[in-house]
Amino acid sequence: MPDLLPLEQLQAARFDQPAILKKLASSSRRLAELKGVAASIPNQGILINALGLQEAKDSSAIENIVTTHDELFRDDADPDEFTNPAAKEVLRYRQALRAGFDLVRSSGLLTANHIITIQAELERNQAGFRKLPGTALKDGAGRTVYTPPQDPATIVALMRDLERFINEPDLLDVDPLIKMALIHHQFESIHPSYDGNGRTGRIVNVLYLVKEGLLDIPVLYLSQHIVQTKADYYRLLQTVRTDDHWEAWVLYMLEAVERTARSDRHRAGHQGCTAGLQAPHTR
Repeated sequence: MPDLLPLEQLQAARFDQPAILKKLASSSRRLAELKGVAASIPNQGILINALGLQEAKDSSAIENIVTTHDELFRDDADPDEFTNPAAKEVLRYRQALRAGFDLVRSSGLLTANHIITIQAELERNQAGFRKLPGTALKDGAGRTVYTPPQDPATIVALMRDLERFINEPDLLDVDPLIKMALIHHQFESIHPSYDGNGRTGRIVNVLYLVKEGLLDIPVLYLSQHIVQTKADYYRLLQTVRTDDHWEAWVLYMLEAVERTARSDRHRAGHQGCTAGLQAPHTR
């Protein structure tokens, strides 16, 4: 399997295909609508809290960490009395999302150190990037389908390259939504941490959109779409690695953005109505 290369070595022109440009236009429009609805809601903290909890549940379900809304709300109300390990994992996801959002909002950047902080919130450890070999990705039958970089120095170098790609817009002249798709694939392929890579990568998705100004707050959550299309998600991740099929991967991620933005716009509107009813009246 070929070595991972810096993303800026891709040719931007390969994404100038009619199918990708058409999907990019529709997904961008839906995302802008979601941003507008979220901006109109008076208490955005309620919106982030409610939608973030749903994202945490869906993202954790991809990793087979399954819990119910009742368990989440019970443990959220009394975090010192966690009764369900899965609920604890899900609520840590939301805490990691909040921590990452605060870092991006205060710095205007999304760095490798920020990603380490997010992972530390998820896993409650300070392990940082992998320093030992042995990590391999397996299919449902237990067969190894992909072995990420194993050398610690290589992992650090690849993450340094990815950090530059995230924060320097001139490295590849493509739309930020296309860049988000490329970043997600690269991060999952580097697989830099001992655990929590999938959940960290999905947090990075929405934080990148916040950094780029496509969202003001983290309210686009792709995990539900990934849960519903899990086989396609893993298949397309792999075909990039084996066959360089970046275009199909980008189309999948743009479709995820479009469908999720439409769904989250309705959910955001509902939460906004609820928040409005709960807000104190002024005279």
